[in-house]
Amino acid sequence: MEQILGILYHSIGGFSSASFYVPYNGVKNWSWSTYWIVLGFVAWIIMPAVGGMITSSDLWQILSSSSLSSKVLSWFYGFLWGFGGLLAGLGLRYLGLALGQSVCLGVSAIVGTVIPAIMQDKLVLLFTTIPGAIILMGFLLCIVGVFLCGYAGVLKDRLLSDADKKASVKEFSAVKGFTMAVLGGVFSACMAFAISAGEPIAQKAEQMGTNPVFVNIPIFVLALGGGFCSNLIYNIITSTRNKTFGDYTVSPRSTLFRNYGLAFLSGLMWYGQFFFYGMGSAKMGKYDFASWSIHMASIIIFSNLWGMVLQEWKATTASTRMYLWLGIIMLIISVVLIGAGNNMAGI
Repeated sequence: MEQILGILYHSIGGFSSASFYVPYNGVKNWSWSTYWIVLGFVAWIIMPAVGGMITSSDLWQILSSSSLSSKVLSWFYGFLWGFGGLLAGLGLRYLGLALGQSVCLGVSAIVGTVIPAIMQDKLVLLFTTIPGAIILMGFLLCIVGVFLCGYAGVLKDRLLSDADKKASVKEFSAVKGFTMAVLGGVFSACMAFAISAGEPIAQKAEQMGTNPVFVNIPIFVLALGGGFCSNLIYNIITSTRNKTFGDYTVSPRSTLFRNYGLAFLSGLMWYGQFFFYGMGSAKMGKYDFASWSIHMASIIIFSNLWGMVLQEWKATTASTRMYLWLGIIMLIISVVLIGAGNNMAGI
């Protein structure tokens, strides 16, 4: 039952992550970087503090009494992850929600699952235990699913005219988009490292009476704070270069309030992914390193479904959409297998 709850929490987080970019379609008269940093302030500064204070026994005491090394490493990996989030966001900007998420998160799923397993000396479990073998099978299917979704995106790129691409994604650029998405995937995996480095913080939270399902939440105050710092650097540079600091007071007021409201909603949904990721991760036991694959797979599933709703695949062929749906099915199966492997372990 614990593992089923873990899968459910990861799925809710995946849906939240896949949905956070949708409100951007309603933003007017703002540069992309302005929208991104307002979203980030909500998602990476306000909500982690609010979520931590609500779910922890004493958030600030937990953080102040945790080891300095765990806090510094969590912040540092979060800082690196911030560049991943930024690059991933640019990937979405140039490729669209469905394809951008598939490429970026596929890379992140691979890097963010294998490296923590190596860091925790748990990689051997994948090859020496039956539950581990099932999880490995799910992980490999996750890679296949990502490949199929990505291949569908390549076919889409070949088939559509420039006009069709611009109609579905306003600033479509295959070269820029794939470059940003791949780099974003590599750096985004640093969040898995931040959570792993913050394990002493989670242990301290549990010792101080925090509900076990919420023990990872305090880590995000530091990790996401680091991410905000790296994104703020980018925002200051681009806003200075493009002279867009005036966006924050743009007229008319109705547009300004609408933009802030949509950015706040995006930030709220964005934070939701890691709030539920932390809860799901706490339920996965010693195979917790597989949580990142589940999280990434669920985001890819829901982002491609959103891509259908937003008609990003409207002008493609039936065979292209077939590859997309095969990829989504593979990802669903991978999530089921990873969950089954955890369940068999009897954790």
